[in-house]
Amino acid sequence: MTSKISKNQYSPSLFDITQDIIGGLPIKLIEYWLESPQTHEVAVELLTPYKIRGYSVSSDSAGLTKLTKEKGLLEILALINQPKEIIYGIGTAIGGEGVGIWAADNTQMFYPASLSTDTILSGLLTMRDEISRNCQISIGIGAHYGEFYYISGGLYGLEADTIEAIAENDTEGGEILVSQAIYDLLSSHSSFKFTKRTDLSTPIGDIFRLLDGNRLSQVPEINKNYPIPYSDSFYADLLEYETRLTDREFAKILSAKYIAHKFVVLIERESKAALTHEVGMFTNLSFSALMKDIGMRLLPQTHGREIKVISSLGIYTFNNPHPALEFAQAFRAELAAEDIACRIGIDGGAILVFDLSVGGKDIAGMPVNMASKMAQDKGEFGKIYLNYGMKDYVDVSRFKEISYTVSGVDMTVYEG
Repeated sequence: MTSKISKNQYSPSLFDITQDIIGGLPIKLIEYWLESPQTHEVAVELLTPYKIRGYSVSSDSAGLTKLTKEKGLLEILALINQPKEIIYGIGTAIGGEGVGIWAADNTQMFYPASLSTDTILSGLLTMRDEISRNCQISIGIGAHYGEFYYISGGLYGLEADTIEAIAENDTEGGEILVSQAIYDLLSSHSSFKFTKRTDLSTPIGDIFRLLDGNRLSQVPEINKNYPIPYSDSFYADLLEYETRLTDREFAKILSAKYIAHKFVVLIERESKAALTHEVGMFTNLSFSALMKDIGMRLLPQTHGREIKVISSLGIYTFNNPHPALEFAQAFRAELAAEDIACRIGIDGGAILVFDLSVGGKDIAGMPVNMASKMAQDKGEFGKIYLNYGMKDYVDVSRFKEISYTVSGVDMTVYEG
């Protein structure tokens, strides 16, 4: 449980920055919360205008960590682009809309409650078939029917967070998981076949694997206009690269044009419990704003660059390794002073940073994946993790060397 958060804990300028700097963080809504009594009743009042009912469907690629060790960054981006076009094409054709920015390999669709559950499940099976036939990358899908908060272009709330986490953490390639709420909407005469995932216990009830059922009578065309995070010029080059994957000279030209070598710092803070989920939402949004504030104060000292702060995650880039580590240590200390623990991953290598159409930036590249694996998948709160190659750049004598396997990849890292 947390005490009331004061607006005085933040720099006054934080609440005056523009949307293109703040990105998807609902900073004004957070400001209203900080100026309020911060009760459950206030949280519900602030959230009510954003409440919607329908289906949230998230997807995540399978086996991408292994693939990134075998292929270049631009080729990976081209490969993960193809499933997104299929998901968006079929999803919008049956009445859905893209949610958020489809950076990296994740997607999210919202389907209104007025749509038939049968149509949505047929659409998901059709997506899986088309991706299996036409793409080198497979995906896992999670779907839930319920209530969500649609804020700043993204879905918030316990139910949205839960099904997104299931898609990302609990699905295999080609697997479609649906919640109890969707399962219960189907009639006893439904043609769809399921099996229960007995290994999963969730706040939204039982989870079922969709095995088979009716497909759409016609397969809609792919749609290249999904919520694209890239600039028009880069996306045009990426689409051309999709048709020229074996053209090494063209790949060299694009790499020289877009790829940079940077050191990436990925910070995940802990989430705080609250008496109700609605209060917890605002508590954690307030802590996200605090991460934004800390970064704005520390980055000028270390000559770094914020890429994004979203939910409990912050990602930053640096030209040199020593400022990256100094920033990570200072950031950890600042959060600890507010009784917030974090875990941090640091790695260096080839990345691509791009502007988002709604403001802010996003990032792709192996250093981001490895930093996430170290911190989010295996890390302990309170610790900093350096990938093995960082020993060539910084002093690791005060770090402990550890080895493990994550997502089928053997890793040696330094913990401190």
